[in-house]
Amino acid sequence: MIGAGPRGTSVLERLLANWAASAPSGRTLQIDVVDPFPAGPGRVWQPGQSRLYLMNTQSFYPTLIPEDPALAAPLAGGSFDRWREKRRGDGHGLGPEEQAELAELCSGDFPSRAIYGRYLSETLAELLDRTPDGVEPVFHRNTAASVRKNADGTFDVELDSGEHLTADAVVLALGHLESQLNAEQRSFAEAAVGLDLLYLPPAAPADVDWSLVPDGEPVLVRGMGLNFFDVMVQLSVGRGGRFEAAEDGPGTLRYVPSGREPKIIAASRRGTPYRAKAGLDGYYPKSIRLRYLSEEALERFTAAGIRPGFDHDLWPLLHRDTLGAYYSTLAKAQPAAVSDAEEFLEALEDALQPHAHAAGSWEKRVAELVDKHVAAPRRLDLPGLAAPLAGRSFADRRELAAAVVEYLDDDARRSALGEADPMKMAIGALHTGRAVLKSVVADGGITDESWLAELRGWFESFVEGLASGPPALRIEQLAALARAGVVSFTGPDPRFSVDRARKVFSASSPWVGGAPATAKTLIEALAPANRVGTTASPLMRQLLADGLVRPKVMMGGEGSPVQATGLDVEPHPYRAVGANGSVTGRLYVLGLQLSANQWGTAIAAEAVPADGPAYRSGQRTLRDADEIARDILSL
Repeated sequence: MIGAGPRGTSVLERLLANWAASAPSGRTLQIDVVDPFPAGPGRVWQPGQSRLYLMNTQSFYPTLIPEDPALAAPLAGGSFDRWREKRRGDGHGLGPEEQAELAELCSGDFPSRAIYGRYLSETLAELLDRTPDGVEPVFHRNTAASVRKNADGTFDVELDSGEHLTADAVVLALGHLESQLNAEQRSFAEAAVGLDLLYLPPAAPADVDWSLVPDGEPVLVRGMGLNFFDVMVQLSVGRGGRFEAAEDGPGTLRYVPSGREPKIIAASRRGTPYRAKAGLDGYYPKSIRLRYLSEEALERFTAAGIRPGFDHDLWPLLHRDTLGAYYSTLAKAQPAAVSDAEEFLEALEDALQPHAHAAGSWEKRVAELVDKHVAAPRRLDLPGLAAPLAGRSFADRRELAAAVVEYLDDDARRSALGEADPMKMAIGALHTGRAVLKSVVADGGITDESWLAELRGWFESFVEGLASGPPALRIEQLAALARAGVVSFTGPDPRFSVDRARKVFSASSPWVGGAPATAKTLIEALAPANRVGTTASPLMRQLLADGLVRPKVMMGGEGSPVQATGLDVEPHPYRAVGANGSVTGRLYVLGLQLSANQWGTAIAAEAVPADGPAYRSGQRTLRDADEIARDILSL
């Protein structure tokens, strides 16, 4: 096992469970687990990291332990939420901060990454306490320097200590790898050295030394996705400031500064952050039931021998579900916005039926119905949801800031409405549809061209900006910081450069007047690129150079080959394909390096919900781990 974070620990858990279930007579199993970080949490989920970093899923969501009765029964452990409930009243072995967090943490709250790391660590310890007879796990707090194939078919794994391990099988559960900087990032890094500036390249926020960022000075932060909020909170609350309830005036929070905060200048292509998650009792809205992008509809493609395309076959179905969710919620929550609501909804249902009209005309029919029955300001504009500042220009950054704060306040208000807000339910349909899509597009379920140009070409960034956002609390905090003057914005489509004469980084938007924003510090608020072809990992580069693995190549438009982000693998289980096109036997891949075969591999496994549907994609990584374990054990 190379990599001992949640993915690697899942394979370890499945090896133990399947060994115990099969009770092999007279055999022994040694599992060497290689990771410089403690097994269980791995690098990302260290329990000692700042408690300011939150998970992007609520307590009820994640699990390390499968809940599929078709799999070998787990030896120990359960979901994070069950662990949370158990440990809430039992603080034995927990630090004061951990006890305090658990005392307040509820099922619908967003845990810190640190407390999730404690769950991973304790769950692994419980599993190891029940290690079956004949099994010996050995943990190596080292980095794997190389993996090579021996003449007898075994593997030689060299550690950075110089020690060599011999293994019959190797599992690559590598997680986030270091990535080479792109040309622009390299130019900024070089300029920073020459001009005495500070450039912080893409990195996991917990790996960054935030003390390097000077107090009180302007700081450019590029990217307003999930990593942005980690930067934001470290440079505000992490500098001694605090949020408190706003007793009067706009917004729900006000920020009380410490005086040590940098002046954060936030920039992104949209000019705004991801939209906040709606306040829901579950991961998916209970009122949303996909009628068109259903698993039954997708099975019909398979039965007919059709390999669907995303734009032609799948998006029209999800688009119908999104429209239905929006307008049915609108009619219920804001009846004054819809004339003849009952008539409208009946006609809309008929217009959305895939068989009711020619494929090219259903959208026109829906638009006609909406124009007739729905007040213009209440009509759904999906592109506008994803790019709320599109088509607008601003005299200066002050005018821009007022518009962004208005957007933030509105988004937080809508999140608080939960299933009563039409916009959040449209996004909820997209989010639910994504759970179905993850299964249908995996392992070549759609054409290469559709994967590259459509699913990942436009839909991925579109849906992530809407459905993968932060807790609503973070949006409320950002609005409070903007009102306090701690955070300002550059505007959409920012252009970054280095002003060598003034020795500063510079950013400006073509849609915002006035002078460019400048700072001596530039922070890239994004994770390192998950692309094996540009990795900086010595191990991955060695595996590629020796031909044990290769990047997957897909056929793009007009038959042109395109190197995909992940490794080429043969399912199932996921075994690496070497440079010569043959499978590298007994070399398995799990996790982020499967990004060319699976879509959405970064998120944790989903615990089975208390009510509502459970989608197969929710515990996909746990089933993948089980397949790898069973193949290793030859079951």
